[in-house]
Amino acid sequence: MIFRDDSRGAGSQSTLDYILRRLHVDPVLLTLVFAVLMIGGVVLYSASGASSSFMYRQSLKILLALGIMLFVAQISPSWLRRGSPWLYAAGIILLGFVFITGVVGGGAQRWLDIGIRFQPSEIMKLALPAMLAWLLHSRSLPPSPLLVLTMLVLVMLPVAMVTLQPDLGTAILIGLTGATIVFLAGIGLVYIFTAVAVIGAALPALWFFVMRDYQKRRVLTLFDPEKDPLGAGYHIIQSKIAIGSGGLFGKGWLNGTQGQLEFLPERSTDFIFAIIGEEFGLFGALTVLFLYLAIVGRGFYIAATAQDTFSRLLAGGISFTFFFYVFVNTAMVTGLIPVVGVPLPLISAGGTSLVTLMAGFGILMSIHTHRRLLSR
Repeated sequence: MIFRDDSRGAGSQSTLDYILRRLHVDPVLLTLVFAVLMIGGVVLYSASGASSSFMYRQSLKILLALGIMLFVAQISPSWLRRGSPWLYAAGIILLGFVFITGVVGGGAQRWLDIGIRFQPSEIMKLALPAMLAWLLHSRSLPPSPLLVLTMLVLVMLPVAMVTLQPDLGTAILIGLTGATIVFLAGIGLVYIFTAVAVIGAALPALWFFVMRDYQKRRVLTLFDPEKDPLGAGYHIIQSKIAIGSGGLFGKGWLNGTQGQLEFLPERSTDFIFAIIGEEFGLFGALTVLFLYLAIVGRGFYIAATAQDTFSRLLAGGISFTFFFYVFVNTAMVTGLIPVVGVPLPLISAGGTSLVTLMAGFGILMSIHTHRRLLSR
């Protein structure tokens, strides 16, 4: 029985629990996501220069993303599994259309405009792990060499297409997501060492034949940003100044200098973590990182308790993808890796990335809540 009122004093709690189950919502994950979204709203208001119109537009995007999360949560894992190859194929086709009719912005051709502008590459962050999990679902693990080769082809196809847009940051995230599924499938150490060796050998070719001049400058700037303080090194220098000046508890909300005086570029998108560090200090930054860690941990718990191979691999892949989002952005903003243009999840302004993330959380909720219903 799904709902039973065991005591008079627990009636309201049981009703709430019943509603959440009917909506296939995981209350723990939902609470953590809401906490980050609320912090994001506070920080975005400051980063936008206290713009009410900006916050109104972002609020609409958040509501849309929440609606998509709830919608996806209603889809059972079995239906998600059946639709995975079609989602992957649709993602590849849309990436192909980007080269034909894609919108150019900032020197890159990454978007499609069908009344609303979106990045098809974001779809692959969910479509790729779903496709790989579907491929592994009915097969014995660890995968055979032929199956590993098939998975690598499925990974490299979208990675190559996104790299050519060019969007190296998203391509890296897609590649890491695919590699995670392959790793979770239980491949041997020989494959791992071979992959590392191949990647190492391919780095010179990547540098000379794939990477654009501005991408090379970003890599070189990582080691000496002061060499070009008004050019390639400007972003990271201003970001470090903002984070360092925040100290332990920050300068206070709306009181940051680098952000409010517009010294910090991309302060509402890629470099918003620097605003958190400047206005809320180390304490605020660690609070956000703790919430992120809790979300990742909940995702891993859902993966560990999933009922089949597809659900376990997909939940693990989505959780790792979220972790990669957080790691790449915070490492970029603090100068540990080159600037690659990856937003801070659930906090940076934007629509496509937010919708993708929330759809991923919807999948996690579906996997967890349908498991609970089936076990009753």
